[in-house]
Amino acid sequence: MHGGHPEVHPEVVTLEKDILKRNEELASQVHEMLERSGVRAFDIMGSVGSGKTTIIERLVEMLKAEGVRCGAITGDVAGDCDYQRLVRHGVPAKNINTGKQCHLDAHLILHALEDFDLSGIDVLFIENVGNLVCPADFPLGTEKRVVVISVTEGDDIVRKHPLIFQLADIVVLNKIDLAEFVGVEPQRVVEDYFKISPNGRIFLTNAKSGEGLVELKNALLS
Repeated sequence: MHGGHPEVHPEVVTLEKDILKRNEELASQVHEMLERSGVRAFDIMGSVGSGKTTIIERLVEMLKAEGVRCGAITGDVAGDCDYQRLVRHGVPAKNINTGKQCHLDAHLILHALEDFDLSGIDVLFIENVGNLVCPADFPLGTEKRVVVISVTEGDDIVRKHPLIFQLADIVVLNKIDLAEFVGVEPQRVVEDYFKISPNGRIFLTNAKSGEGLVELKNALLS
């Protein structure tokens, strides 16, 4: 420390830049692989408990009814609960445990794709590790990045984590049926989002009842 300010270590900054650059290179490889195979992939990010898995389950069932073949990759620090839920829907799936790593990265996705017959998949859902910080810096090569949040996280959630919302193609505000019980006004979240992403798209959903999911599905595939 000098004069109360932390020391800057150039080697640390350089290493971080190298890691992010390498991830971008691998993400491009993922994107090219998926595009060659005709697979549309979506990175579903969000906090633990926001409803990511339930939303994916609902979308999978809706798409299956339309003859769309789905697959899934689930990322968690530990365990395979989300993976088991998606397997029950009869879709090819792969579970990734990241250990201490708080996000999926393109390298992990490349390896996971080795276990898939991509010719048998039209849409791939990638459920990222549950938080609103780490995944932002690590694109996975997907067609769209989606952030799922819940009204139970408070109406200041966008102001607390602006970066991931700025980088998202689509935002989902889930569990709107609980808004009045937790004292949250969904419109405040919507307004905060449009302040930082004027051309963004946000959908209000209740994944359990299915409210708003048709509109979300159409936006993903548009």
